[in-house]
Amino acid sequence: MTLARLAALHGVATAHSPSEGVTVPVPEATVVAVLGALGVAATTPEEVAAALGAADRADRERLLPPTLVRWRDAEPVHPPADLPPGTRLRVTTEDGAVVTGRDWERLPLGVHTVEAQAPDGRTATAALIVSPVRAPAPGHRSYGLLVQLYSLLSTRSWGMGDLGDLRELATWAGRVHGAGFIQVNPLHAGVPGAPSDPSPYRPSSRRFPDPVHLRIEEVPEYALLGPEHRQELDGILGEAAELRERVLTKGAPVDRDAVWVLKRRALELVVAAVDLGPGRRADFHAFLAARGRALEDHATYQALAERHGPHWRSWPEALRAPRTAETVVREDPALAARVDFHCRLAWLTDRQLAAAAEAAREAGMAVGIVHDLAVGVHPEGSDTWARRDDFATGMSVGAPPDAFNARGQDWGLPPWRPDVLAATGYAPYRGLLRELLRHAGALRVDHVMGLFRLWWVPEGREPTEGTYVRYDADAMLAVLVLEAHRAGALVIGEDLGTVEPGVREELAGRGVFGTSVLWFERDWAGGGRPLPRDAWRTACVATATTHDLPPTAARLSGDHVTLRHRLGLLTGDLERERAADAAETAEWLGVFQRLGLLPEGPGDEEAEIVAVHRFLLDTPARMVGVWLPDAVGDRRPQNLPGTWDEYPNWRLPLAGPDGQPFTLERLAASPRAHALLRELHARTTAPDAPGASTETAATGRNARTAPPGARAD
Repeated sequence: MTLARLAALHGVATAHSPSEGVTVPVPEATVVAVLGALGVAATTPEEVAAALGAADRADRERLLPPTLVRWRDAEPVHPPADLPPGTRLRVTTEDGAVVTGRDWERLPLGVHTVEAQAPDGRTATAALIVSPVRAPAPGHRSYGLLVQLYSLLSTRSWGMGDLGDLRELATWAGRVHGAGFIQVNPLHAGVPGAPSDPSPYRPSSRRFPDPVHLRIEEVPEYALLGPEHRQELDGILGEAAELRERVLTKGAPVDRDAVWVLKRRALELVVAAVDLGPGRRADFHAFLAARGRALEDHATYQALAERHGPHWRSWPEALRAPRTAETVVREDPALAARVDFHCRLAWLTDRQLAAAAEAAREAGMAVGIVHDLAVGVHPEGSDTWARRDDFATGMSVGAPPDAFNARGQDWGLPPWRPDVLAATGYAPYRGLLRELLRHAGALRVDHVMGLFRLWWVPEGREPTEGTYVRYDADAMLAVLVLEAHRAGALVIGEDLGTVEPGVREELAGRGVFGTSVLWFERDWAGGGRPLPRDAWRTACVATATTHDLPPTAARLSGDHVTLRHRLGLLTGDLERERAADAAETAEWLGVFQRLGLLPEGPGDEEAEIVAVHRFLLDTPARMVGVWLPDAVGDRRPQNLPGTWDEYPNWRLPLAGPDGQPFTLERLAASPRAHALLRELHARTTAPDAPGASTETAATGRNARTAPPGARAD
């Protein structure tokens, strides 16, 4: 019991519930390892007793917690009620104003510093987060496109979709078809080196974008290259055209590494040959000043990785920490030049992100670009190198066993330490959100349940031997809502899978939208039949599928079952799986027919996909997302969980039903895509369209359902 009490004090679970009525104890070795990663020694009874004693003393002596949260408008903002009488308080706002005493009602929104001094001599300093009650809400109902940007090649991109393609897509979808948003995969900086990890959900840094997404020809200095560089540039352009044609006409997968080799050569040529003009230089310097040490550290990591490889734990000792590496960089002009180069690339990428966002606004998009925040970072990447102490050493984020994966999951992402986040006033989280929201109309938060708890797996152990570690959800949400408010951006949470009771309601209460996928929306409490359209929640993005699920054409045809069987991913008999899948599909098609959404009858795949989206449009959902491959009948999933080399995850171009790649230009000329998007436009602009209830959108009261596998813990 003493170990269990110590674990509870630090937010570490000693048991979890894989299904209703079943409780599984967490191995004691796991609890000890997780506590150790939190800086709490608990390997012997003596260490446990000492740690408990230290925790009790700290609790008795503490005047303030490391971080305080106050919600503006929910109730008057007051200091903690349990402070000793006579305690003196001083608040320094983030703008430098000073407020003394207990009158906090006029404190502005922001992250402030509060200092307390008790009559007995105790003192404390804490961060004070004053946040709006709710994140911004959409002004009216809209639909948008969900796209993996690398997959959307145009006749101008260099072998993978880029920010120029994103700008063109937003302009076309907004102006021609009235789309309200474009949601993209995470554009975070990837781990350098080849072969790189193609997953956008396992980046080197979540704070800075990847320059592989740059449209080189739209860098202003590119046009100023002199004729003496033309031959070299023509050679690069020729290789880029070959790369593009290999993907578009020869069946090759997207090769991010090859694309980056060419883009880096072109950028090195441009940066070395063309000086910035006075205005551009001033803009670059302002960008550097605003990002400060965080950008310098990221660029330093990038430069060091070019020389020593991306695995920083194997670098020379002096290079394994940013402050000692600074000295090495200062003494090496070539290395310093590479640091400046990578700072320049971050700025150039930021400017093209801004251009895409501006294009979306000019096209009339109500929301604009929806950026995606991955749940974590690569253990050998820029973020872990720059802020090693923020992460739990020897731990990885994953998922417990569930109905879909009996062995659980280990995602290979080191988790943030909740105690360090609190002690720093959530500075790493605030900086990350502020950067991502700069050019976002909305932010999608992958695995949004991680704001409440994450499944930690100790290094060397199976995912089944992990445990949940709790985060201060009030503080995490306050920071998220505050930064979204500052940016005027919506927040969308990916809340599929295992969700503990109360989480969806808390998120909805803070204005965070959920994600509802058609095939998961069933009345699980009432027999498991398809959830009636009027019972869907309002505060969500309703969609037919996601990047981790089969495209709708594959779902309707059953192709996804065949694919999983071919790759050895099915756990049951093939024919039984096919029959169950066909029955589920037929049940949904029957619903569409009874509602008059499929007048053509079953058997016409294109009509069935339109019927799926008609149903989504008939729900109260305030946002409806169209998986872009569904607009052209693509059958291949972008990612197939449980596979690595067996399937080209994150490397497939957008394609038609025959598997032939679709360029952006071909998409814009596709009668099939036009027909679907016309329907969506008409149904989201109709005056009597569903989803207009502001009250329900605010409260999330219609959220009666949860995806399979959801359970209480």
